[in-house]
Amino acid sequence: MQCTRQIAPDIYWVGGSDRRLALFENLFPLPDGVAYNSYLIADEKTALMDTVDTSITRQFLEGVEAALNGRGLDFVVVNHMEPDHCAHLEELARRYPQMKIVGNPKTFQMIRQFYTMECEDRFYQVGEGDTLSLGRHTLRFTFTPMVHWPEVMMTYDTAEHILFSADAFGSFGAHEGHLFSDEVDFDTRRLPEARRYYANIVGKYGPQVQAALKKLSGVDIRMICPLHGPVWRRDLPYLLDKYDHWSRYQPEKPGVVLSYASMYGNTENAVTLLADRLAEKGVPNLRVYDVSKTHPSYIIGELFQLSHAVFGAPTYNGGMHLAMENLFHDMASLNLQNRKVALIGNGSWAPASAALMKKRLEGMKNMTLIGQPLEIRSSLKQEQADELEALANAIASSVKETRI
Repeated sequence: MQCTRQIAPDIYWVGGSDRRLALFENLFPLPDGVAYNSYLIADEKTALMDTVDTSITRQFLEGVEAALNGRGLDFVVVNHMEPDHCAHLEELARRYPQMKIVGNPKTFQMIRQFYTMECEDRFYQVGEGDTLSLGRHTLRFTFTPMVHWPEVMMTYDTAEHILFSADAFGSFGAHEGHLFSDEVDFDTRRLPEARRYYANIVGKYGPQVQAALKKLSGVDIRMICPLHGPVWRRDLPYLLDKYDHWSRYQPEKPGVVLSYASMYGNTENAVTLLADRLAEKGVPNLRVYDVSKTHPSYIIGELFQLSHAVFGAPTYNGGMHLAMENLFHDMASLNLQNRKVALIGNGSWAPASAALMKKRLEGMKNMTLIGQPLEIRSSLKQEQADELEALANAIASSVKETRI
């Protein structure tokens, strides 16, 4: 028996959750699993909005069958061709011979790349602004390329004012009974994972997200149905504002993310002392992370949230400590920008880490260095107390001057 959830007249959620998966895209930790959403419209014609991952095949197919209630499936709309959302195209084509696959030219190109099924006669090609009538419901298609693949489009139901948003507006985390964002304490329970999802999956494509938001700005949207995470039926301006901040690489609030690599605890000690000084000076929202212990996706999420950052690292084999190097690589590849940054470098005989971190920051957009990098030799000494204090004062003053 499979539970389906009616989310609007004629529209049913037919997704599910995978709590066993350890890594999303075999990269990002999933301590709370992940949800896969699919939606079925049962009008004069029936249409399925995307499919799901193979990990929940049984519950998905049973859900589709239950929502159809003995009817056939006329259309499957492929908003996004990533395999966790299109894995069942072949099986659905086998079960429902009349089914058409709705997509754009890039959709069909990727179908040919991923699958070997003979389905050319099933392709139903749509263009920007095209519509598809199901009866009472009319679907309108909006292309949103590179949010976050080139074939991505969104589908708008004009009858119920619902946006089926592909991977946009999604989140890590399995469903816990509740399907809608307003049924949970979103800020506490889901926002950090929504931010981590955006920053690491979509973060590189801020300009493309801004273009999509501009396209959607004049549309009367009353519900957003993403492919991962909760469905939004209330507080849509809150969600859209978060996406506007993230895609413009503007911080949500003032605060400092202090990230360090430390081989024997000496660089850690310097960063800890700096965090203590910042707390004493009234700096809000301090986050301290050991980059060798904390997966970079979590730190990236915090960097997208807060206005300032501190990076501390020892020199390693003449270069930057490898864990910090990995974090800087992710920061650059995800296009992080518009942050105020301070540096702490360490080295025992040929210190280079501060200079290397500074050089990496110079290759990113609008990353402003605060104060002079604090350079330590092996361990922080009492005679450097004034330097530490000066750096803390520079950061505290900058944070207090921040206007969000």
